[in-house]
Amino acid sequence: MNNPIAVTKKSFRPVVLESDKLVLVDFWAAWCGPCKKLGPVLDEIAKEMGDKVQIAKVDVDKERELGAMFQIMSIPTVLLYKNGKKVDEFVGGRSKSDIVAMLKKHL
Repeated sequence: MNNPIAVTKKSFRPVVLESDKLVLVDFWAAWCGPCKKLGPVLDEIAKEMGDKVQIAKVDVDKERELGAMFQIMSIPTVLLYKNGKKVDEFVGGRSKSDIVAMLKKHL
């Protein structure tokens, strides 16, 4: 089982860029309706995919610098990293099956 982890400016490099597994980074905010819908979906995916994928969450209100660094204009924005490089992304809500298909494409 694998739980999503909160990522900060300090932990972004070791958790995301230096990871040896696929890392899905969710840029979100507590007040964002679509983010509230996506969160539980990502929690389920984290539990089901186990050690194959790490889910990382960036609260854009607390980590404004990271949001600016990645030019996050809309939330939720999801970036997918493999071996320290961005390999996929989407903005807004997605179905669980769409997200799982995206992840499997990069495993």
